[in-house]
Amino acid sequence: MAFFTPDFIQFFQELRANNNRDWFNDNKKRYIAVVKEPFEQYIAAIIERAQIIDPDILITPKDAIFRIYRDTRFSKDKTPYKLHASAAVAKGGRKDMVSPGIYMQFSDQVIEFYSGIYRPDSKQLQRIREHIAVNLEAFESLMNRPEFVTYFEGKIHGERNKRIPKEFVEIAERQDLIYQKQFYYYHSLPADTMLQDDLLDLTMAHFEAARPMSQFFEAALTNDE
Repeated sequence: MAFFTPDFIQFFQELRANNNRDWFNDNKKRYIAVVKEPFEQYIAAIIERAQIIDPDILITPKDAIFRIYRDTRFSKDKTPYKLHASAAVAKGGRKDMVSPGIYMQFSDQVIEFYSGIYRPDSKQLQRIREHIAVNLEAFESLMNRPEFVTYFEGKIHGERNKRIPKEFVEIAERQDLIYQKQFYYYHSLPADTMLQDDLLDLTMAHFEAARPMSQFFEAALTNDE
């Protein structure tokens, strides 16, 4: 099933050149028809499929989808609209920066799938590092899983600390991902991928490829070692 048409891509191409309220207001009905409503239908389908795998994902598309309006209060960039449609299908939806799920971002230039732990607090980061240290072989095995390598290149990304607690220094000599303060993985595809009939299956393939690693991080935050 194809959720999107080339008009989705065309809308964001034009918005990129006309990122102002007058243009957007003149094209708002078009935005609703070719971007907002199809994206809501797509996210509803993803939630339905994801709930089969993880029944704790009890959210609606409204809970998952980010607004197109930018928060410009503290930004030098005062353009009012995002140049993409995005959503987070996780237990807490778009407000959940910790629970592993899948984040999707579609623009006129690229579509992207993300998963992992994006914004752990200091206590959560400590637990993640402890979990990696205690389960290092399992962690490295998950990175080398064929599905994780296929969809996420076997790589974990994120900002790093220059210094780490001394109890992790020795283990970091073997696995320097201990230095990271974010643990996420992503895959980018050409924008016209969204026009394919198999987009739903492709999205869920990313979700399932990420899930064992995501469960590893979730266990770090919920289990006692």
